[in-house]
Amino acid sequence: MASEDVVGKSTSETAVSTIVNLAGEASEGVKAPGHAILSVCKSLVAGGVAGGVSRTAVAPLERLKILLQVQNPHSIKYNGTIQGLRYIWNTEGFRGLFKGNGTNCARIVPNSAVKFYSYEQASRGILWLYRQQPGNEDAQLSPLLRLGAGACAGIIAMSATYPMDMVRGRITVQTEASPYQYRGMVHALSTVLREEGPRALYKGWLPSVIGVVPYVGLNFAVYESLKEWMIKAKPLGLVGESDTELSVTTRLACGAAAGTVGQTVAYPLDVIRRRMQMVGWHNASSVVAGDSRSALEYTGMVDAFRKTVRNEGFGALYKGLVPNSVKVVPSIAIAFVTYELVKDVLGVEMRISD
Repeated sequence: MASEDVVGKSTSETAVSTIVNLAGEASEGVKAPGHAILSVCKSLVAGGVAGGVSRTAVAPLERLKILLQVQNPHSIKYNGTIQGLRYIWNTEGFRGLFKGNGTNCARIVPNSAVKFYSYEQASRGILWLYRQQPGNEDAQLSPLLRLGAGACAGIIAMSATYPMDMVRGRITVQTEASPYQYRGMVHALSTVLREEGPRALYKGWLPSVIGVVPYVGLNFAVYESLKEWMIKAKPLGLVGESDTELSVTTRLACGAAAGTVGQTVAYPLDVIRRRMQMVGWHNASSVVAGDSRSALEYTGMVDAFRKTVRNEGFGALYKGLVPNSVKVVPSIAIAFVTYELVKDVLGVEMRISD
């Protein structure tokens, strides 16, 4: 009888211990996903803030770039950066310099959030796959792997928010003289859907995909590789012997270099994308249609390239490059630095090599 009591007590203690252990494991399982979700949210917030701050800082140059890209070659109103900004100021006032920025921020905040987060996840995934190959078990991210991760991030972010980019382009180029006004992003989206159909929201998507691979890919690859090189090589005394982090000024310089390389390579595709987005726009802005009220029509990306070069010369593929160059350097630099600073404030660490 006593032995039965002992056995029963031992069995009950074992059962209780098992239950406690299972409960502990379950609670850890609940905490882990919650922590992971919080970390994801913080990363998304950091990316969104970075995008909004950087684009607002250069909004006038962004608008002028698009106006130069799509204006009718037979009715020139904007002849350069200084003249263009003055013309906008004189005809539309201070608010004209920021026209379309609200829509741009509504697009760029989720775009930037998804892009930065996708880059981190793609970096982890690509590095993991690379380490599965024999002899690469201890490999680290190389510029080529960063290029691939950046390209993946750019395609995902651009595709997720492309309709907003399409209508943002149209809102940006309309002026007070435009025969029909989009009242905002929602109104523009509904109008395009009603008058041109769902496919119209993705006009210019193909050149965007092709362009985003070198643009975003090179941005991330050049920025991260420059940072890594500067920390290791410590050139010109920019980094102290015991320092493992770069100053804000040095990171801004790395971001500026990354933006310059990326935008120069991909710019012609950006011009073609903007022009294709204007196709099928009834009552198009006079900037696009000109005095004849008829804008050029394109049947696809190749046709847009061909007609642009034939009618306006090869240089037309780089219309708006100067204000874009002035814009992209501080824009990319501010975005990268803001992203890292916000992540530091929120206490988020990026561990790609784990």
